[in-house]
Amino acid sequence: MATLSKTNGDTGVGKTKWDRVEEMEEFRLLILAKKEFVIPATIFFVVYYFALPVLVGYAPGLMTHKVWGFVNLAYIFALSQFFMAWGVAIAYVVAAKRFDKFGVHILETLKREGYDDKQDGKRGL
Repeated sequence: MATLSKTNGDTGVGKTKWDRVEEMEEFRLLILAKKEFVIPATIFFVVYYFALPVLVGYAPGLMTHKVWGFVNLAYIFALSQFFMAWGVAIAYVVAAKRFDKFGVHILETLKREGYDDKQDGKRGL
């Protein structure tokens, strides 16, 4: 954690960069936006993933229904999990572009307030 403080200017005197970031409304919005995506996406993924073994166990008649030749519904459902995982990954990439805008705005605000992003020898915070 960065422990260097800003010592010039009126805002944030004596506060670490992390303290200042935590106070920012943009940071709160970033965390909220991430939660709004990650929690529903995780719930969807887990439910979809465990639906296959549950359905195979409790509804074998449905899952053994032949769709095409020897391919049954269970095979199609299992294959669909690959596409579902890719879909969730693509959706996250799209959502992450919005998250990045929050991050850029936070870094710009810190620079305007005099926090140097090179103070601790690392890029960013």
